[in-house]
Amino acid sequence: MIDPGAQEGPAVSDARARELAARLQHVRERISSATAAAGRTRPTLIVVTKYFPVSDIRILHGLGVHDVGENRDQEASGKAAELGDLLTWHFIGQLQTNKARSVVRYAAAVHSVDRLSLVRALGKAVAAEQEGRAASGAVPRADLECFLQFDLDPEASDGGRGGALPGEALALAEALMGTPGLRLAGVMAVAPLGIPPSEAFGNLASISGTVRSVDPTATGISAGMSGDLEEAVEAGATHLRIGSDVLGPRPEVR
Repeated sequence: MIDPGAQEGPAVSDARARELAARLQHVRERISSATAAAGRTRPTLIVVTKYFPVSDIRILHGLGVHDVGENRDQEASGKAAELGDLLTWHFIGQLQTNKARSVVRYAAAVHSVDRLSLVRALGKAVAAEQEGRAASGAVPRADLECFLQFDLDPEASDGGRGGALPGEALALAEALMGTPGLRLAGVMAVAPLGIPPSEAFGNLASISGTVRSVDPTATGISAGMSGDLEEAVEAGATHLRIGSDVLGPRPEVR
């Protein structure tokens, strides 16, 4: 594995800072153009930092990035421990129930809630975290924001991109609403291969309407990555998850 805390020389750091600044500016310009064209409110940019070092995240924070996304708990927990409350952490990957207690220690939001067992595990984890903080006199954590993830192409030969079936939206939303410590934030999906992103995100917007029938405040739509952010903004995305266009090619993992 790469060492997320690896130190770099000044020349390398300066060059990387200039690269990230240019990449980030380009993405921000794309978002501004898409927002203006669609007549939408500007979405939250979540920079996906999987496999990239803490040094990159510090640079991004200095450039005004406040939200980062990770999809591996082992990596995310280490980075969060080093950086503390410097940023808002979004867990965006498939989550095993046995990792729930670890994730709720640092994540403000989980974008991949896709089954009832995970709703229950997250609820128990938040309750345990709150009890532990109360016993130690620490500041209580806020309710965990939860986005319900949906598979927009369940018939795909590769098993789809992860998520619940659209028909499970009501049951999941109602279960989450009834779980103390969790807040229903909205919906999430990855555009499937072989389906135009505009069509996929239109379907997600329809599922969002179903979820909002349970909780009208659950207006979040987490959609759009480097290759399809414009289509996501057009469909009403409130959160964009951008990795490679900001950080560049993923580093080799050893």
